[in-house]
Amino acid sequence: MHAPLVDAVFDLDALLEPEEIIWSRAARAFATNRILPTVEADFEAKHFRAELIPELGRAGFLGMHLTGYGCAGAGAVSYGLVCLELEAADSGWRTFVSVQGSLAMSAIHKYGSEEQKQRWLPGMAAGELVGCFALTEPTGGSDPAAMATTARRDADGWVIEGTKRWIGLASIADVAVVWAQTDAGVRGFLVPTDTAGFTATPIDGKLSMRASIQCDVLLDSVRVPFDAILPGAAGLSGPFGCLNEARFGIVWGAMGAARSCLDAAIGRSKTREVFGKPIGATQLIQAKLADMLVEYEKGVLLALHLGRLKERGTLTPAQISVGKLNSVREAIQIAREARAILGGDGITSEFPVMRHMANLESVRTYEGTDEIHQLVLGRALTDLNAFG
Repeated sequence: MHAPLVDAVFDLDALLEPEEIIWSRAARAFATNRILPTVEADFEAKHFRAELIPELGRAGFLGMHLTGYGCAGAGAVSYGLVCLELEAADSGWRTFVSVQGSLAMSAIHKYGSEEQKQRWLPGMAAGELVGCFALTEPTGGSDPAAMATTARRDADGWVIEGTKRWIGLASIADVAVVWAQTDAGVRGFLVPTDTAGFTATPIDGKLSMRASIQCDVLLDSVRVPFDAILPGAAGLSGPFGCLNEARFGIVWGAMGAARSCLDAAIGRSKTREVFGKPIGATQLIQAKLADMLVEYEKGVLLALHLGRLKERGTLTPAQISVGKLNSVREAIQIAREARAILGGDGITSEFPVMRHMANLESVRTYEGTDEIHQLVLGRALTDLNAFG
């Protein structure tokens, strides 16, 4: 486990508390020892290494920002640092931690009954149970108010009908947090995935996020009891509260992918020789590396600022949109510049850059596209709604 090359200039540790550094190093060690040795092969083979899930649980990473029920109760910055280190290995593993902890577990923790929390959260924190978050539908994810999935009451409970798409982990999950329209508006339901009528089919043909799982979900007259509903979630504020938790992790995670690409570019600039000297000794390459470092450092400092606001309880959705928009946009640009520095070798699996670049295109889309976050910020700046 080596220190990132960017640390020669950016001393992030100087801004962190001792406990935060411990979490960061633990995640870096896990990523280095358990993810990186196989991730290129897993990406090529479209293989999700599910045996790592209990190890993530033992490390305390699952739902680590939550308190009680076997969760670590760590601070927001510690959680962000873990996201950064895991995504420096592969976006798919930060995505797993986000889906499990920031979406599924957060939904149960925020909105569930005590019985629901006791039933699901300890096993999920330990990595013994897996959850998924079924919100997005095939017609598009940017307008959840238009969801077509319905839940209706009858004498025996709830019957859920509909389809969902791009649902991470659904085919391996034990429980799905399903959002559906009811007579009283959007509500969330806990649906064990072995319930009759629940079918999850992994989406094939992906050129991004190949070492992770995203699914189509069919809900065909899925019957759940009355107490399957999340009592504390009413309306779209329920799923949005969870999405903001996941977006916060992306603010940090995308910078991990950026760091990995920048490190690869720095290292290669010292060994790749053109016209009799390393390309890193040329002014053009040094200018590129400097610009990449500046954007990476700005992104991490923004993430740290948002983390401190979150710990104080003052972080707003608009501020999260600033972070998500900036981090992913700049990470993609850093990946592209790194690929150029690596030359033709940059498109091979010898280096992680093309894998990160491909993954980041997915990260750019989920939890709000660039355009959605631009509209969130435009509304915050003008007090005028341009949605729709």
